[in-house]
Amino acid sequence: MTDDRLKFSLLELSGLSDEGTEFIPLMSKEDEERMYKEDTPDELPLLPVRNTVLFPGVVIPITVGRDKSIKLIKDAYKGDKLIGVIAQKDQTQDEPQPENLFEVGTIAKILKMLKMPDGSSTIIIQGMRRIKIKEITQEDPYFKAKVEVFTKEEKKPTDRKFTALVGSIKDLALQIINDSPHIPTEASIAIKNIDSPVFLINFISANMQIPVKEKQALLEISGIVDRATVLLTHLTKELQMLEIKNDIQSKVRTDIDKQQREYFLSQQMKTIQEELGGNPAEQEVQELRERSLKKKWNERVAKTFEKELSKLERMNPAGMEYSVQLNYLDTYVELPWNEYSKDKFDLKRAQRILDRDHFGLLKIKERIIEHLAVLKLKGDMKSPILCFNGPPGVGKTSLGKSIAEALGREYIRMSLGGLRDEAEIRGHRKTYIGALPGRIIQNIKKAGTSNPVFILDELDKVGRDGHGDPSSALLEVLDPEQNSAFYDNFLEEEFDLSKVMFIATTNNIGAVHPALRDRLEIIDLSGYTVEEKTSIATKHLLPKQLKEHGMKKTDVKLSKAVIQHLVEGYTRESGVRQLEKKVASIVRKKAKQIAMEEPEAADSIGVSDLETLLGISHMRDRNNKHDVPGVANGLAWTSVGGEVLFIETSITKGKGKLTLTGNLGDVMKESAVIALEYLKAHAEIIGLDQEVFNNYNVHIHVPEGATPKDGPSAGITILSALASVFTQRKFKDGLAMTGEITLRGRVLPVGGIKEKILAAKRLGLNELVLSVQNEKDLKEIEDHYLKGLTFHFVDRMIEVLDIALEEKKVKGALQVA
Repeated sequence: MTDDRLKFSLLELSGLSDEGTEFIPLMSKEDEERMYKEDTPDELPLLPVRNTVLFPGVVIPITVGRDKSIKLIKDAYKGDKLIGVIAQKDQTQDEPQPENLFEVGTIAKILKMLKMPDGSSTIIIQGMRRIKIKEITQEDPYFKAKVEVFTKEEKKPTDRKFTALVGSIKDLALQIINDSPHIPTEASIAIKNIDSPVFLINFISANMQIPVKEKQALLEISGIVDRATVLLTHLTKELQMLEIKNDIQSKVRTDIDKQQREYFLSQQMKTIQEELGGNPAEQEVQELRERSLKKKWNERVAKTFEKELSKLERMNPAGMEYSVQLNYLDTYVELPWNEYSKDKFDLKRAQRILDRDHFGLLKIKERIIEHLAVLKLKGDMKSPILCFNGPPGVGKTSLGKSIAEALGREYIRMSLGGLRDEAEIRGHRKTYIGALPGRIIQNIKKAGTSNPVFILDELDKVGRDGHGDPSSALLEVLDPEQNSAFYDNFLEEEFDLSKVMFIATTNNIGAVHPALRDRLEIIDLSGYTVEEKTSIATKHLLPKQLKEHGMKKTDVKLSKAVIQHLVEGYTRESGVRQLEKKVASIVRKKAKQIAMEEPEAADSIGVSDLETLLGISHMRDRNNKHDVPGVANGLAWTSVGGEVLFIETSITKGKGKLTLTGNLGDVMKESAVIALEYLKAHAEIIGLDQEVFNNYNVHIHVPEGATPKDGPSAGITILSALASVFTQRKFKDGLAMTGEITLRGRVLPVGGIKEKILAAKRLGLNELVLSVQNEKDLKEIEDHYLKGLTFHFVDRMIEVLDIALEEKKVKGALQVA
């Protein structure tokens, strides 16, 4: 048994017995004055109580069950009936120790003791004065303590402010009683009949629904004004909470009424539909169930589907959730769970298809044939995650179609350019309005098989913002060890992507997230030579454009010389995209001439006709000869392939100032500084005095200033240009170079060698200077790319100058001193 406060109101107390009401008086002002004048003993038995705090003047019932408490009550009831009532700090302790009792309590008088049917005793006590424990004098058989009575009970003020404060407390208490459904309205009668302000404050404090600690804090406040102010705060909070609860209950009641009305109407609608011949909602459920029988999903997926279908059956078809659930289940049954297309293992046929659609690209074709061979022997293997990296227009994306055809699989292309939201990959949770699965699952559903060839186009163009990082979401998709259990937020179920052949395409592999790059099998595609472009245009581009424009093969004839002039004079790219546009333009103009029956509509087109059909060529000419010193040919790599950069330098009388223009990046600027400092330190090697460099300002410029340029590969070119302008020795004709430089005079290797070689060939530069460490890169390049080229491999910067500069100075050379 425990000492618990009974659920109490003035009227409920009268139910204890018929004569109980005489022991529960409402304290008048005279009673209050008389109570404060009564003598109190210095030592009192202490009754620890839980879940309640007794205030002076207040009458409460207490059920007594502990042996110590029963003994205390019996002894006190035989004596002066005075006890000390102290609240426990820990409400869970059955046998509290002295340190577990609050120091401040109340002297109480036992008004009546009642025997309850269950054997426990209930006492009715009335608080008298506040006390403070000075010393515990006895612990057995019950607590006794010396106490100090609070003699400085603040007398009730009579000013208007206090009167207004008490009035506010009374009004709030009456409003709470009126608004609360659990407090009888008769309780307001008791509040209205209390004329003592102090008793009113104590009475309301005792009956408030607040924690024991907060009630105890109210009891320990000495000043009646302060206690009233804190009480008013509690009442205000309780009234606000009560208003919020009532408001919520009112809204819930309204919603329930609305739902009942909708249910009633839907039941009527259902009955009408059944009379007319069938319920659409039931037909949809039945259709989903029939479609599910044809699926090849595993037990876990089937169990999830049945659970979600049962949920749909219980939903109201008129509700918003119904359409969301129906869309979810429709997506569920449309997905090709464990449905695979049969691969075609005719390797020779696959090789013919790849050769038919694409010229060159030997490494990629070899890798695809290898994959088919292993698949044919093993029968089952995880698909590789390939990444085709190379400049635009070389056939990376279209190669995916050929691979799909060669394998006999479905083809899917998904563009990732500008993708910023992670939900595009993983989907939204189905609880959101308009939620959809991610684009991976959507495309798999569209393909109808679980093993398509899936092209992730422009992987390096993926962005990121506050909605998440799509690159991180792709980590799971493009990891063969993880994608067998790809989790889509909308689907809420794992889907196996391990049989999908993912092929990513990029223009700049360095822009791809490092962790993502690590999962890819990267195959580099370089640009095409003029000869390759000529062959591609003849075999692929011209026939394709003739077919698309409804013309015969004999209507337009382009010789190799014409196509070569078209490539060199009207395009500037590593791929063939611009070339195809030029061929299409020629075909359109010839189509117009044929349609209008113009006399000059000859089928054969010569080099001289290109200017008439396409206009004047605006591309740079093949003249790479420089008549003045200080200009050198450098090779650079860009996202569209290799480029030839002309490094121009000039000197003017000054104090050794270095100026750099041409939209150069930091790394390229640093290369210029290193080159100049090296020449200063080794001036005697090129036959100059070191002081010469302090007498001239140097200006280095790289043309086409609108194009940003950066990287270390122009180091030896800048060095050669500076040496040329200071020595007045011209840069050799037909020569180009690339390599990084150091202050120690070393030439370091650079990347993109194949693309740079192609750029040099396009401009007619047949002599190249490379780092000796780049010699091994040539072994990976096909021989026909290197045909007609001469290579100089250097290790020291001084070797570059011996090769790059002519022996004699130019005519009319500037006297640099």
